[in-house]
Amino acid sequence: VQLQAYGGGLVQAGGSLRLSCAASGLTFSNYNMGWFRQAPGKEREFVAFISWTGGRSYYLDSVKGRFTISRDNAKNTVYLQMNSLKPEDTAVYYCAADTTVSSRSNYNSPRAYKYWGQGTLVTVSS
Repeated sequence: VQLQAYGGGLVQAGGSLRLSCAASGLTFSNYNMGWFRQAPGKEREFVAFISWTGGRSYYLDSVKGRFTISRDNAKNTVYLQMNSLKPEDTAVYYCAADTTVSSRSNYNSPRAYKYWGQGTLVTVSS
């Protein structure tokens, strides 16, 4: 199983980026997907979740209305559209996958995910 995250970069505050995570070696349509981020010196935190059908999605409160998670099961890819970026969004962003993570309980826990991508760095300048 491989998750390849890409799309990060340097952007000014107020700008936008779209992260992608391409999955291989698994039946992507069976997997719930999450995006997490980790800033220097901080713990990894939940950002967004999307269920295997795409029918359920959840967000960290501070990104609601600015970030949108989506997936294309035909392309084995999950996306994170990030708008109105703020300096506090600066972090390494990771995608994660699991078949058993619950859309009702533990979707925001890193421990609930079995597979992880390598991370892509997002830097937002003020």
